[in-house]
Amino acid sequence: MELLPTHAFSTLFPVLQDNLDVYLGLQQFVVTSGSGHRLNITAENDCRRLHCSLRDLSSLLQAVGRLAEYFIGDVFAARFSDALTVVERLVKVTLYGSQIKLYNIETAVPSVLKPDLIDVHAQSLAALQAYSHWLAQYCNEAHRQNTQQFVTLISTTMDAVTPLISTKVQDKLLLSACHLLVSLATTVRPVFLISIPAVQKVFNRITDASAQRLVDKAQVLVCRALSNILLLPWPNLPENEQQWPVRSINHASLISALSRDYRNLKPSAVAPQRKMPLDDTKVIIHQTLSVLEDIVENISGESTKSRQICYHSLQESVQVSLALFPAFIHQSDVTDEMLSFFLTLFRGLRVQMGVPFTEQIIQTFLNMFTREQLAESILHEGSTGCRVVEKFLKILQVVVQEPGQVFKPFLPSIISLCMEQVYPIVAERPSPDVKAELFELLFRTLHHNWRYFFKSTVLASVQRGVAEEQMENEPQFSAIMQAFGQSFLQPDIHLFKQNLFYLETLNTKQKLYHKKIFRTTMLFQFVNVLLQVLVHKSHDLLQEEIGIAIYNMASVDFDGFFAAFLPEFLTSCDGVDTNQKNVLGRNFKMDRDLPSFTQNVHRLVNDLRYYRLCNDSLPPGTVKL
Repeated sequence: MELLPTHAFSTLFPVLQDNLDVYLGLQQFVVTSGSGHRLNITAENDCRRLHCSLRDLSSLLQAVGRLAEYFIGDVFAARFSDALTVVERLVKVTLYGSQIKLYNIETAVPSVLKPDLIDVHAQSLAALQAYSHWLAQYCNEAHRQNTQQFVTLISTTMDAVTPLISTKVQDKLLLSACHLLVSLATTVRPVFLISIPAVQKVFNRITDASAQRLVDKAQVLVCRALSNILLLPWPNLPENEQQWPVRSINHASLISALSRDYRNLKPSAVAPQRKMPLDDTKVIIHQTLSVLEDIVENISGESTKSRQICYHSLQESVQVSLALFPAFIHQSDVTDEMLSFFLTLFRGLRVQMGVPFTEQIIQTFLNMFTREQLAESILHEGSTGCRVVEKFLKILQVVVQEPGQVFKPFLPSIISLCMEQVYPIVAERPSPDVKAELFELLFRTLHHNWRYFFKSTVLASVQRGVAEEQMENEPQFSAIMQAFGQSFLQPDIHLFKQNLFYLETLNTKQKLYHKKIFRTTMLFQFVNVLLQVLVHKSHDLLQEEIGIAIYNMASVDFDGFFAAFLPEFLTSCDGVDTNQKNVLGRNFKMDRDLPSFTQNVHRLVNDLRYYRLCNDSLPPGTVKL
């Protein structure tokens, strides 16, 4: 298709057509039986041929879906009629399948033919979904001419989709229909979508409290589609024709219906004398939050207006979530879902939530996650408990990255939570859970709030040429650096790599290694740890990165490195005698360029290991150590 579009299309389409004729011709064999409809094809040979034809049709529908990208963009107009023929056929096929309900039909060989019929139907919906970008382009063109043809295509598609959004339909087919609905609402976005009776039917079904709920995944997709129909701006229309007031009211009532049971939950729902069993409460929380979180996630990159309406509709549910949170703090599965929801809110709608409420949320979390609670989550709850703490740390990562002064007052309590409460619990544990998120939070705290630790004044830099910045909150800075240093002594290579990268980034961006406090109290401690790691060969995969980091640290004070650190390092080395130490020291050239320096470091490490090996293999007492 890429090389010979016309040839490929003219080869494929007739074959598709032949198999479609078989499928569309099945209607004449459908007879009404006592329990419903039956497919009156019983001869073994006929059933086999039908099976093969349906399998081929599934493959051909997939192929036709793959061709969609060759009808859009610059070639849209040139290949319009071919694409229109395909889309019309697909719409016809999906409608036919939904109308005669081939997915519920009785067949002579149910174990074979029924899955075939369901698969063809699902593939036809998926193939049509593949043309959603073509439909979007058509929508833009049709907008200028307002063609009836386009309106008919969309409304017929909806007539095919709506009957499938039901608990009586098999999951495979149901999910194909839901995905097509999401694409129509998100990619195509026709203005008239909401006024199509079939779409209103879906709205009514989803908001009807007595209707049976779809399986989780389908429910989330349908709600996403309905929310997007109301929230996403219509293409080609100016702001004043977007009908935001009406759409806002509709969206509020949609969310209100979806969160009806959830908003009635009270913090006392967990108390022993509760009216509703705890498991039922958990189900309501899970079902509501999975839908709301998905809606927020989908809107997070959209225009301010869409996000405003979205938050306005969600406001009450968010407040309920915050009120319920303390009550469920000991149920880590529930806290996990609640924090997921809050994390998505912080990432997508923090501007809309406003400062006072965001502060209230952070404060509530900081109060709830006491040392005891963190220990319970991390040590006893296993993976779910760790996930809860990780999500909480992710929320704080969003907070510390926020520019401006708004959340700066939280920095002391965030740092003390990290260093005094979370770090002591995870530091000694070998498992990597929570550590990666904790160190990322510490890195982002430093990176985005450098001036919390180092106040640089313009005057100082003018007077002295080089600003020796004033240091603030020194104990916290030292504690964070010490934690980074400790992490290099642990076997986890991923954490080692991540943290080495963080230190190097802070040096590149903020000149970390040049700061007085680092240079005078920590620099050679870090170099020592990194050299020991090389000698022990514990993180060999990272040899190169470690060599470069040692160079970047040593280059801050080469004189100190050669004159003081290196002799001291060699003196403290065990397993080698004085003579060998002198040789090692002499062999380390005073090169100050990166390639030569790292080469010298690796030579030193290898020679030291070699001497130790030799000395260990000799009879005891041969070498005076």
